[in-house]
Amino acid sequence: MTDAESGAGGDAEPRGDARGVRVPDARVTLSTASVYPEPTATAFETAARLGYDGVEVMVWTDPVSQDIEALRRLSDHHGVPVLAIHAPCLLITQRVWSRDPWEKLRRARSAAERLGAETVVVHPPFRWQRNYARDFVRGIWRMADETAVQFAVENMYPWRYREKEMLAYAPDWDVTNEDYRHHTLDLSHTATARNDALEMADRMGDRLCHVHLADGSGSGKDEHLVPGRGNQPCAGMLERLAARGFGGQVVVEINTRRAMSAAERESDLAESLAFTRLNLAAPVPRGAS
Repeated sequence: MTDAESGAGGDAEPRGDARGVRVPDARVTLSTASVYPEPTATAFETAARLGYDGVEVMVWTDPVSQDIEALRRLSDHHGVPVLAIHAPCLLITQRVWSRDPWEKLRRARSAAERLGAETVVVHPPFRWQRNYARDFVRGIWRMADETAVQFAVENMYPWRYREKEMLAYAPDWDVTNEDYRHHTLDLSHTATARNDALEMADRMGDRLCHVHLADGSGSGKDEHLVPGRGNQPCAGMLERLAARGFGGQVVVEINTRRAMSAAERESDLAESLAFTRLNLAAPVPRGAS
């Protein structure tokens, strides 16, 4: 781990222990996207078995991910809370819940409120969603003013083909260039964008409330590798969060589609959880109680 001094936001008081280490109250959460192509139900079962603190539900084409009562039953059955809802912002989810992007966000907010989740993760609009993009920043503020749920806008990346870039998101893939109340920081996306994750976290400051933990190599693909298998400062980021007493969520969002078996997928998810818990700690400064 790096000897980081300051970093991303959060407002919970960290806990010190006898070994001179502080661990924040951040919840380590499993994204249901991490078990794809297995269904949403598998994520709840896996999170319970491995000891994750909760799940982030990626709303996509799986009908269970769209069904609030089904999600509630899974949460109750496995004893795993739904801590975040990822709104259906992907190309493959353009018809999920509605074709109207604002209706998608209203339904995501309603799902979060009904399930007790504190965060809705949302991507910036695609550039061709012109009307949505034109009012996006103001609209997110309006929606945030109507609820206790946090709308955490996620950093994205330019699309690349043979080193040519296409700016696919508006107002900007770099969400720190706009005035949002809350942010999600995704370390696979920082790898794809080829920007500095720690600097981006610094720019987000106290607006950073949600982290998607994954790794990347800096290729043109959004890789979502197991933390520690790429070139992103995953360990250093976690230690910075710990040093600041981060009270949000650290969400393991990795790609396990190439796993050859359920056992291999579960091994990757267990490794990611162990990596996160090990590195989500910081030395107690000298003189601190």
